[in-house]
Amino acid sequence: MELLERLITIFAENGYVAVFVALLLCGAGAPLPEDVTLVAGGVITGLGYGNVHAMVGVTLAGVLIGDAGMFLLGHHYGARILKWRLIAWLLPPARYARVQHQFEHYGNRLMFVARFLPGMRTAVYITAGATHRVSFLRFFLLDGLAALISVPLWVYLGYFGANRHEWLVMWVRRGQSSLWVLGGLAVLIVLALWWRHRRRRACREAGFD
Repeated sequence: MELLERLITIFAENGYVAVFVALLLCGAGAPLPEDVTLVAGGVITGLGYGNVHAMVGVTLAGVLIGDAGMFLLGHHYGARILKWRLIAWLLPPARYARVQHQFEHYGNRLMFVARFLPGMRTAVYITAGATHRVSFLRFFLLDGLAALISVPLWVYLGYFGANRHEWLVMWVRRGQSSLWVLGGLAVLIVLALWWRHRRRRACREAGFD
């Protein structure tokens, strides 16, 4: 994976700051895969250019600040943000309408699931902010919970595979496929919990509890 090799070189030369900035760019919708960026951050710690636990903290901060930035821009500018050239490219009207429809179907749970769906995150976070459908605190909690699952996984994968290139590439590719499965499982779990909550509330209102 040529991109992974390039990122490892850049990060090894520039350390935590380069990883942090790269993740901010990922959050802004740059064509830079977040998972590969996280793995590269883990690899340099495995090669002795940093501490893996500190890298997890740096990457979590970069991911969450990048996501929060997109949400807050959408929240501040509303639908006007869709006229910005970069945002119009990332989120054309048809896609914006599609994301709104998904929000109607899945509710705020979509913000948790979006973390596991590459290519969807930025669109979902901007839409969540622009439509004012959720508070920043709720957004941050849902996004943060999802990030706590995915971010350490990629960083530690890079750390343990730093000196085993073929093994690492194999698992990165498997992980990219598995992430869709994990995202699907996350959707099912969230829907099951929501259904259970609705059922309990209905029982309480009916006087069965």
